[in-house]
Amino acid sequence: MLYKKSIPQIIQEAKESGEHTLKRTLSSTGLVSLGVGAIIGAGLFSLTGIAAAENAGPAVILSFIIAAIACSFAGLCYAEFASMIPVAGSAYTYSYATMGEFMAWIIGWDLVLEYALASATVAVSWSHYFNELLLTFGFIIPPEYLKGPWEGGYINIPAIIIVCLLSLLLMRGTKESSTVNNLLVILKVAVVLIFIVLGWSFIDSSNHVPFIPENEGEKMVKSGEMGLWSFLNSDYFGQFGISGIFRAAGILFFAFIGFDAVSTAAQEAKNPKKGMPIGIIGSLVICTILYVLFSYVMTGLENYKSFEGDAKPVATAFANTGYTFLNTALIVTILAGYTSVILVMLLGQSRVFYSMSKDGLLPKMFSDLSKNQTPWKTNAFFMLFVSLFAGFVPISDLGHMVSIGTLFAFMLVCIGVLVLRKTDPELERPFKTPFSPLIPVLGIIVCLILMISLPIESWERLAIWLVLGFAIYWFYSRKHSKVRKSHR
Repeated sequence: MLYKKSIPQIIQEAKESGEHTLKRTLSSTGLVSLGVGAIIGAGLFSLTGIAAAENAGPAVILSFIIAAIACSFAGLCYAEFASMIPVAGSAYTYSYATMGEFMAWIIGWDLVLEYALASATVAVSWSHYFNELLLTFGFIIPPEYLKGPWEGGYINIPAIIIVCLLSLLLMRGTKESSTVNNLLVILKVAVVLIFIVLGWSFIDSSNHVPFIPENEGEKMVKSGEMGLWSFLNSDYFGQFGISGIFRAAGILFFAFIGFDAVSTAAQEAKNPKKGMPIGIIGSLVICTILYVLFSYVMTGLENYKSFEGDAKPVATAFANTGYTFLNTALIVTILAGYTSVILVMLLGQSRVFYSMSKDGLLPKMFSDLSKNQTPWKTNAFFMLFVSLFAGFVPISDLGHMVSIGTLFAFMLVCIGVLVLRKTDPELERPFKTPFSPLIPVLGIIVCLILMISLPIESWERLAIWLVLGFAIYWFYSRKHSKVRKSHR
């Protein structure tokens, strides 16, 4: 279980070329676009209003900055690994080199959970926005074809269609998929910028006062009427004030999730040593700037209290500009955001399976490449798997599983950087995580705190998933492991 892949061996694999390897077609710009495509989804349009109304008020701007800083801890660790070990597989491959085969299997199996369920969940949301877009043109999809049998319908047809179309696009080729993703990113970033530019002149400064709404509990702690521990366990905690800013940051942390998908495309980057850090850090910086400006304009157009219970807070805010014709454009932008997220998640999923198959931990079919040098059998498998979830299963309650899976992966990557700095300090690192070991340790702490804050059901489902993964590893993977065989 502790068999490891040597770093030189992995790097040698990364240098392989030819028709039986993944094609290097992604530039630094393409990698940044991939990251932005995965990060900016409809979460920007929904989470901002929720966090402002329930937790931080106009200070949600500060919450976005704190969340970005917290996310950057893991992002910097990912950048170090991705530039040093430029192969498909992301955290799976990094764990194989630092913590051994069994831990690599666990994280690879965990990434299956993250990417597959994220793709299915987003596809279901995509179908509802698509239906809303059709309604503006007078077309109606019967409700029983927008939800599965456990929700009172028959099947979610639009969700299945979008998963199948994007899977077929991925089979066509990474370059073609990247081109489509670039167009989707340009579209959604353009509308976000239009919202910021047009909304800026309509900002009512009184909506930003008070910038940090008072928290009654914090006032009682200062006056001695309430103890700190009692405050932390009270309903006051997280409802405005400083505690509200940090609670909102925890919620908004998930608006940044997705940059890790960039690392799964490392083996398809033209110059991974330079491109991977640019792709990961660049996408985080761009999204942080857009998020901060967007939240500033949104809370300036409408009082934060108005967003409570509002399913469309952005439309509510934008109505104050008089440019209501752009509401349809916002729906189109959300669709574009969802589409690019599904595309990047499906891409990341197939590359993790490809790497696990190359190592013998999964059947060889998952590493077979088409004439376009894409793992088409893996794409086809997940087209079916994700479509079944999106079309039939009510997965709204599984959103936390995506979160806990992602945070687990982030934490192990941070641990991996610390381990490799100790075990192989002389290894060439084109990009180094600054202020190590501080940054990796902070990344571990932040991820652990956020994991603890998730419901107990998330931990139970993660445990069940990992037990299933352990069974597959014990009965198949360890017997077919190429690394294990090489040590015999």
